[in-house]
Amino acid sequence: MNKREQKPVRPRNVVLDTLTEAFLPFRDCQPLAIGVHKAILDRLPEIDPAHLRTALRIHTASTRYLKALSQAETRFDLDGTATGEVAAEQRQRALDTLRERFKKRADQDKAEQLAKQRQEKLNALVEKFKPR
Repeated sequence: MNKREQKPVRPRNVVLDTLTEAFLPFRDCQPLAIGVHKAILDRLPEIDPAHLRTALRIHTASTRYLKALSQAETRFDLDGTATGEVAAEQRQRALDTLRERFKKRADQDKAEQLAKQRQEKLNALVEKFKPR
């Protein structure tokens, strides 16, 4: 079993689930309009602003969102209407973040593989020199 399968499952973020159910740009993972948090609080005043910040941080840091942002030209409001553009610097920052994330994961996988090989060699030596 590899490390990815062993990771504990994170609890779902209830606010993010609510936003995903209520608004198309969250469901389709489209780049969000700047200041979208204000529109969300206007439409869903029962959401705690601190919980909203956490949900938005989770959403906008997700690999899926960063991939969409890195390829997008347009930002969208809560109704899915185009409201602005994604700046070239923002696309580049999303690409850089993805590259770093994938490199880190590849480095971790490589280190795990080397550790596994080392352990297998040690186990083989133990078996070879085990008293009979």
